[in-house]
Amino acid sequence: MKVLFIGGTGTISTAISRRVLEMGWDLYLLNRGNRNGELTEGDEAPFKAWDDYSGASAPGARKGKLIEVACDIRSESETAVAAQIKALLKDGEKFDCVGEFIAFVPGEVERDCRIFKDLTKQYFFISSASGYQKPVGGLPVTESSIMANPYWKYSQDKIACEDLLLGKYRSEGFPVTIIRPSHTYDERNAPMGIHSPVGSWGLLKRILDGKKVIIHGDGTSLWAVTTNRDFAKGFTGLMGNIHAIGETVHITSDEIVTWNQIYASAACALGKPLKAVHISSEFLAAAGDHRGYNFTGALIGDKANSVIFDNSKLKRLVPGFRATIRFDQGIRETVAYMLSHKECQKEDPEFEAWYDNVIDIYEKSLAEVSKI
Repeated sequence: MKVLFIGGTGTISTAISRRVLEMGWDLYLLNRGNRNGELTEGDEAPFKAWDDYSGASAPGARKGKLIEVACDIRSESETAVAAQIKALLKDGEKFDCVGEFIAFVPGEVERDCRIFKDLTKQYFFISSASGYQKPVGGLPVTESSIMANPYWKYSQDKIACEDLLLGKYRSEGFPVTIIRPSHTYDERNAPMGIHSPVGSWGLLKRILDGKKVIIHGDGTSLWAVTTNRDFAKGFTGLMGNIHAIGETVHITSDEIVTWNQIYASAACALGKPLKAVHISSEFLAAAGDHRGYNFTGALIGDKANSVIFDNSKLKRLVPGFRATIRFDQGIRETVAYMLSHKECQKEDPEFEAWYDNVIDIYEKSLAEVSKI
């Protein structure tokens, strides 16, 4: 297989890139090259075993070649980017798959359609399960569930990208496969609810320091969290899969956890008690949006809702697929990695001050309510 990834070193795509190389496929990475070296080091990733299912290459198979293509697709001209990509192919040759991991608005995927129309057999667009109707119209969520999120522009843009790509498939035969991740995490960032824009380290540090931690709502809403390693197994099973062309597929774990369980598992992994403060999502959105944290989108348009995903379509397309890393196992690996890697420990004093202020205001309001 000859594969081109645009990006390829993010939370989701790093595990996919590693797996592609382990399966012996040749991988072209078109990006700025900031994290490409991590793909060949390999030992930095936790979750060592792939737990392969039938049809996947066995661990220890020959390694594919990694070819780096230094290019910032967002800043270079489309003509220059197209020329670089065409130079990677022999006359009449195509990529078996192109994966687009950093497109967020319709103009970016429209550019890709022009560039890759005749250069790939399959084009993957990473959309988002946050696009499913909010409030949720019904459970479980399937790929045919309505896409409509009035609360979050990020989700609205992803929906618009999907509409454009499916239109290109219907009218021109553009070979798109749309992937909808939900909450996918890796070793560098714990999958928490309310956290700083720079990451979740601040929440782990609060637990370590014995401070109070906010959980949105009453913490009993249902959620699906998936390791990037499990996600990669589903994704690579769809690569080169003729039945995936023109299809939309979400990839999530079948495990369902509450937010109380998510935070409790993180505290357990840290060996510290959890001091939870439950605050309504509406309160948090009102407190955060004017500071630029956009919790209306992230909470009201996403995490405040219970979601259960039906992964039967993925399992039909990739027989034998299953997510195997349970959350309490995965969070232990993530916490251990973050504790031992200073680069993951990004602090945000301004957010912490806001966070403490929200808890203080909320607890004072409870005290006032008790006087009524």
